[in-house]
Amino acid sequence: MTRINVVNNDNANQEQADLFAAISSQMGMVPNFLKVFANSPAALRGFLGLHGIASEGSLDGKTKERIALALAEKNACQYCVSAHTAIGRKAGLEGSEIEASRAGTSQDAKAAVAVKFASSLSEHKGEVTTAELLEVRNAGYSDSDIVEIITHVGMNLLTNILAKASRVEIDFPKVELNQAA
Repeated sequence: MTRINVVNNDNANQEQADLFAAISSQMGMVPNFLKVFANSPAALRGFLGLHGIASEGSLDGKTKERIALALAEKNACQYCVSAHTAIGRKAGLEGSEIEASRAGTSQDAKAAVAVKFASSLSEHKGEVTTAELLEVRNAGYSDSDIVEIITHVGMNLLTNILAKASRVEIDFPKVELNQAA
């Protein structure tokens, strides 16, 4: 049961409705977690801005989804595991790669380093070691890429927290968590 109001077209004010129209035009739908964000149009605009910036970066779509899956599983966010399993499939991730990502790694050696780094950032609240940064650089990631990985960690933590706090209804094909919540 959702613990925070889910704004929908029936109860949206004009600003919320305009935001929903923009989201729907890009995604073909308005996911429930964005309907929770819409309680604060300022927060929704901020998230959409961050998401838009993160979408423009140099990291490939598969790596972004690998990071999202790793963090969603690590943070026991079933909504986000479900959402990013569906989005990851659209980005080209196969079932075994989705499972590897949820376990905090990847079958792709370079992506595995990014996912490991993202998991460490989350686990240690940004307090990563110089050795971890060197590992990411040695895998071929630039400082720009590293900042993008950090941005994706922050963005995914935000959505994990919102989804868990609100207990928003999952509106993607439901995927069970591998770990206990």
